[in-house]
Amino acid sequence: MAETSSSPAPVESASRTVQELITSGKELPERYIYKGSDAGSLDASLPLMEIPIIDIGLLTSPSSSSTQELEKLRSALSFWGCFQAINYHGIEPEFLNKMSEVGKQFFDFPPETKQKYSREDGSTEGYGSDIIIAEEQTLDWTDRLFLTTSPKDQRQLKFWPEIPESFRETLHEYTTELEKLNEILLKAMATCLNLEENCFLDMYGEKENATMIARFNFYPPCPRPDLVIGVKPHADASAFTYLLQDKQVEGLQFLKDNQWYRVPLNPEALVINAGDYAEIMSNGIFKSPVHRVVTNSERERMSLAVFCIPNPDREIEPVNGVVNEARPRLYKKVKDYVSLYFEYYQRGRRPIEAAII
Repeated sequence: MAETSSSPAPVESASRTVQELITSGKELPERYIYKGSDAGSLDASLPLMEIPIIDIGLLTSPSSSSTQELEKLRSALSFWGCFQAINYHGIEPEFLNKMSEVGKQFFDFPPETKQKYSREDGSTEGYGSDIIIAEEQTLDWTDRLFLTTSPKDQRQLKFWPEIPESFRETLHEYTTELEKLNEILLKAMATCLNLEENCFLDMYGEKENATMIARFNFYPPCPRPDLVIGVKPHADASAFTYLLQDKQVEGLQFLKDNQWYRVPLNPEALVINAGDYAEIMSNGIFKSPVHRVVTNSERERMSLAVFCIPNPDREIEPVNGVVNEARPRLYKKVKDYVSLYFEYYQRGRRPIEAAII
């Protein structure tokens, strides 16, 4: 995930976007050099993830095929914490291409055009590079356009690009369909565990009051991909995160048992991962996976992540049926969990630590 509007106010923003830094031709600033064990790489020696593919059409089918897809979903969320979703009516591959294209077009505009949508001081909404909250912080090699899409009355349309002309309409249509898909998956989570169908959905709350955030990510070619990371390792403070990957350039990697795995490209699929809220609500049955984005020296990359988050006023805890003698309660009741997220992320820690009993 990334910074959200309910996060602590940032100290400052990086003075230049990464795109401007590249254009200037200046030396790589020290603040971008990652201090972790490694910055990752696109090295083909890293194993390619055998990410499960879930057919949403079959998942919602009244036929016996849905039973098999539900079992695949349970296995995927329990083992990897993520999967690729295909065949969802309302988000066909052609529409995914359209959504990706308007994002790319925005980042292709000159700096002065994009600056009209720049973040304001003390805010996370809008266009800019990484936000600085601590002097020792390593910056991500990415420029972002960060937009709250739900609740509708919290949209700050001054940050929604008016060019390309189809940007606002396309994003509205896309996130409306994701709201529907999010309800389908919350119900499927319950069904695959033989729980009451609406237990996760009721805990999550009505979609009109839930938070949905869209984050467009642009990763320019990096002169030192061995030293600089696109996005630091983290897990998401969401129920589910919906990622529209670049169609041609790899970069996303998931961590499993201390091994990083490359996520294969699938132009017809969304990558969906469970977030910390899903892990808490399922009492740890479903995993919120740690992931990162690596850089490369030759090609730019663009992705769109959409985070579905319960209303900050809702109290979230393990649902009925997931706590028993064999599986004691693992997590406390949490409220406004996302407010912890940004600071923990920039300091390389997981906020779910604060929720563990």
